[in-house]
Amino acid sequence: MAGEDHPVSGMAGRYAGALFELALEEKATDAVRKELDQFDALIAESADLNRLVRSPVFGADEQLRALSAILAKAGISGITANFLRVITTNRRLFAVRDMIRAYRALVAKNRGDVVAKVTVAEPLNDQNKEALKGALKSVTGGKDIDMDVTIDPAIIGGLIVKVGSRMVDTSLRTKLNSIKIAMKEAR
Repeated sequence: MAGEDHPVSGMAGRYAGALFELALEEKATDAVRKELDQFDALIAESADLNRLVRSPVFGADEQLRALSAILAKAGISGITANFLRVITTNRRLFAVRDMIRAYRALVAKNRGDVVAKVTVAEPLNDQNKEALKGALKSVTGGKDIDMDVTIDPAIIGGLIVKVGSRMVDTSLRTKLNSIKIAMKEAR
């Protein structure tokens, strides 16, 4: 495989790597990414679709029928649709969101972009996303930023940003834990 230095690993990484290689050959990496992002957004927005994707209760045939209808309605076709059908047939649809994240990382690495893993308590609006991208761009020497945003209500507020080996944790949970530790030491 041409990309032995892929920044992803495991089963999701292998599938994402194969998709990336195919998209690269077809000169469709950005189009595939856009459609994968669209599918990822559909999963995030629909509890029913999320259940269909993750639940082992549904058989491959059921998942494939439902997926085909969803892809047709969303206008997702070509390489992306075929990829989603293959992982469904192979009973790997449960890992599709990890595959999408891995694919994004491969596209970003290929472009020379920097991937920032951002964890927030609630979804960021477009204005906040752009402000965060701008701040990260200035810290990374002007490189384009590809943000991988995860929503985790457990952090209560603030955000956690990881770029390469650097991490900044301004979450309210971490601040509360620090106060708790300081209070115990003060006794």
